[in-house]
Amino acid sequence: MSSPDPQVRAARNHSTSPASRGPVVAVTGAAAGVGALLTERLAASEEIRQVVAIDERRGECADAQWHILDVRDPAIAEKLRGADVVVHLALDLDLETDAAARTAYNVRGTQTVLTAAAAAGVHRVVLCTSAMVYGALPDNELPLSEDAELRATAEATGVGDLLEIERLARRAPRAHPGLNVTVVRPAVLVGGGTDTALTRYFESPRLLVVAGSTPAWQFCHVEDLCAALEYAVVEKVEGELAVGCDGWLEQEQVEELSGIRRMELPSAVALGAAARLHRIGLTPSPAGDLAYTMYPWVVSGSRLHDAGWRPRWTNEEVLTELLEEVAGRHTVAGRRLGRKDATAAGAAGATVALLGAAAVVRRARKARRRF
Repeated sequence: MSSPDPQVRAARNHSTSPASRGPVVAVTGAAAGVGALLTERLAASEEIRQVVAIDERRGECADAQWHILDVRDPAIAEKLRGADVVVHLALDLDLETDAAARTAYNVRGTQTVLTAAAAAGVHRVVLCTSAMVYGALPDNELPLSEDAELRATAEATGVGDLLEIERLARRAPRAHPGLNVTVVRPAVLVGGGTDTALTRYFESPRLLVVAGSTPAWQFCHVEDLCAALEYAVVEKVEGELAVGCDGWLEQEQVEELSGIRRMELPSAVALGAAARLHRIGLTPSPAGDLAYTMYPWVVSGSRLHDAGWRPRWTNEEVLTELLEEVAGRHTVAGRRLGRKDATAAGAAGATVALLGAAAVVRRARKARRRF
């Protein structure tokens, strides 16, 4: 086995501070989003010896040792030599990314990082998926324990990738004895520029509510996620971890706090329209995303709590920040409208127009079948 990267070895030897006894941590996806926030946090921590930052471009953290490459490149193994822990955050869950390209990046990237970490002698890999892997179902317990069955399907944006990452996480210790894999599953993530179907839900002029559904909203601020990831890095907790604010908000509370009125539709109309709009390319969100606004998928976070972790943010505070972040944006059925579009017809009118477009498509197809 080759010797550790000289820069990492030097970082290990030059300091006599408490951090000199801590782990060397590699973070993938370190230039933006959660990865950038975690890199800064770990670099400032007295419990961390050195941070190795990996991304396709250099980020702003001057105290990290940077390597510029794609996480799917097998050369990443050499960059991980000397690291004790890898936090893999290089995931693409962008609504606008081609689904096949997204899966190729997410799954292949995770496979490569796990294999490279084992080859480099890393003893712990921390992966981040989402509490969405539990699935949003009417019979879910409130809250779900970490050990609850993963009942999600691949029908929502990126969830198929996350489920495959979960499978890779469970297989990796068997394929690579001595490699410990921890999986962190946040609730609806907010902050740090997060842009998902669930954050866009609050950019709509009306909150779509499916008749007969029982949503329960639980958020996770990126700062709390980073704190949870740090707990995993320094081995205060391990295994499969769920993270989010304590408790949840009912739909009525969300509407009261946000001041956004609801638009209630029958299930068949809402799901049918969402599926058709996505199929003809008018919206980026598949119908499966709607389930996460219909049924509960609240998590307890008991393992982190037992280890002493506590969220600094409440659901109410995170929702307030989310509303501030999305102010001025106009989204309908997951499709973000430009200022001109929103002004021309009014966002509420655009909602009706999009639903009407779906109905027109349905009628046209029926007419073709008759002839």
